[in-house]
Amino acid sequence: MNLKLFEAFTFQNFLGGVLFDFAAIAYINIIFMIAHLIPGKFKYKPRYQNILKISFYLVNLVFIATNFIDIIYYRFTGRRSTFGMITAKGMEQEAIGLIPSFLRDFWYILLLFLIVSILLWKLIPNLKTHLIHEKSTKKDYYKQVAYFVISLILILIIGRGGLQKKPIKIVDAAKYGALNNTGLVLNTPFCILKTLFKKEDIDKTKYFDEKELVSIYNPVISLKPDQPTIKKNVVILILESFGNENIRRGQTPFLDSLITKSYYFKNGFANGKVSIDAVPSILSSIPSLMNNSFISSSYSLNKINGLPKILKKEGYNTSFFHGAFNGSQNFDQYAEVAGFDQYYGKDQYTGEDVFDGKWGIFDEEFLQFYASKLTSFKKPFFSSLFTISSHHPYTIPEKYKGKFPKGTTDIQESIAYTDFALRKFFNAAKKESWYKNTLFVISADHTSSAGDKDIDKTNIGKFHIPILFFDPSNPELTGVSDKNFQQIDIMPSILDYLNIKTDMVSFGKSYKSKENFVVYYLQGTYHFIKDDYYLAFANNQTIGLYKWKEDVLLKNNLMLQNKPKVKEYEKFLKAYIQSFNERVINNKLAI
Repeated sequence: MNLKLFEAFTFQNFLGGVLFDFAAIAYINIIFMIAHLIPGKFKYKPRYQNILKISFYLVNLVFIATNFIDIIYYRFTGRRSTFGMITAKGMEQEAIGLIPSFLRDFWYILLLFLIVSILLWKLIPNLKTHLIHEKSTKKDYYKQVAYFVISLILILIIGRGGLQKKPIKIVDAAKYGALNNTGLVLNTPFCILKTLFKKEDIDKTKYFDEKELVSIYNPVISLKPDQPTIKKNVVILILESFGNENIRRGQTPFLDSLITKSYYFKNGFANGKVSIDAVPSILSSIPSLMNNSFISSSYSLNKINGLPKILKKEGYNTSFFHGAFNGSQNFDQYAEVAGFDQYYGKDQYTGEDVFDGKWGIFDEEFLQFYASKLTSFKKPFFSSLFTISSHHPYTIPEKYKGKFPKGTTDIQESIAYTDFALRKFFNAAKKESWYKNTLFVISADHTSSAGDKDIDKTNIGKFHIPILFFDPSNPELTGVSDKNFQQIDIMPSILDYLNIKTDMVSFGKSYKSKENFVVYYLQGTYHFIKDDYYLAFANNQTIGLYKWKEDVLLKNNLMLQNKPKVKEYEKFLKAYIQSFNERVINNKLAI
């Protein structure tokens, strides 16, 4: 179903897939095995058997359904769904509204699921209870006990994935072939079960003692400018799914032109794969280095000291805008924890009734509403807006049907519409007095579900996004940067640009820094980019090293040829992971 998203399927992928499939089957069905094999005559009663058959069917069908859901959902997230993702925490309202469009667009998945449902029911045998002898000897009873014990031991071994020290984990999928194929090795029921009762989203790590840790990597950044603070307004626009695969393709004429007038990071990267990862990364410099997004994790109420609080101390009015339902993706909760003065969602929007029927207010009207609100705010202001229209089902207003180029992928017509809405926003903003005294920062939240080039499908391409800084009053803030730049670099870069004196916890670095690294994470694997190298790290070890700028499809693994580089990068990455985990677990994300 998703052949283009993966590398060639191998026998090693298949063996790993069988291992994880059996583990999931064992976890799900251990209760039914016990119910069938527990010694005693009661289990041969027709009513008991019927209850077991129906419950077995329904329980397994629910888990099979999650695999079918991920056939489509994987295209958007790039990973198998965990319990937190499958329950769509923070997206309950949108999820209900999206069901009809998903069923319409992906009807064939529902049809396949119904066929499998029927086949599964027909393939479950009925126990022929009339053949069971009423009389059973003591020997028969001991046999039943033996069968029960042996079966229980076997199913527990299968469930843990073998006799190794620890049961198999999600991250172990990386052992079975290409890193890009872990989604094929894993299955969704296994990922859900592994995260179902996991209270903590990350584990404690102890690679180094405190002194050595700080000497290798320290996320505390001290900005001590020798110039006076610049009291500019700051506007951050987060563009839904505007990955590198969607710009400079004819769909985004306005953004393409704005890039030429901006300081543009051509090697820009997202720190996550879903929208809910982008907000804490961009606004608080907190990367998504766990299987749950920070906003929906058990650490979501940790004290953080991001842009809203830092700029508020400098006298800024602060606000966050998102045209979707209030409560969508827990952004309103994050806005409160982060320290924004005001949150504006669908409920706060005033103007023409332009609900898109699924997510919220169309981008064109919401951006115009945004422009008018910015004009009303006390200066200086710091404000961020998250667009929504270029999200599945990619709905655009009826009046614009046929106006924008369709492009080569499903999303690109809606990308073109949002680019048009962005142009109208800037045209409106230009007329206001605050415009020339404003720093605009534009970043995609993540890449879209699929590009149409091979380079878009690598573990580099899946995170490659445009990031740009635009200051209408500063012609010197222009050009193209080759620096490896990520979403978590935005916060320290803004503060550095404004000459704001502050100490902060930031897992990124300023655009003025000599550091040149990027770190992101996806389902058990850490991805580290430094200079021209890319390293993949999983299961506490390096699994790949590539010269990503020349080996764009990541075919030539240099891990064994360049061991000194592997050792150097591993050391830094381990310190980075330990520092992040300790600060999140111990609630030390703010000084």
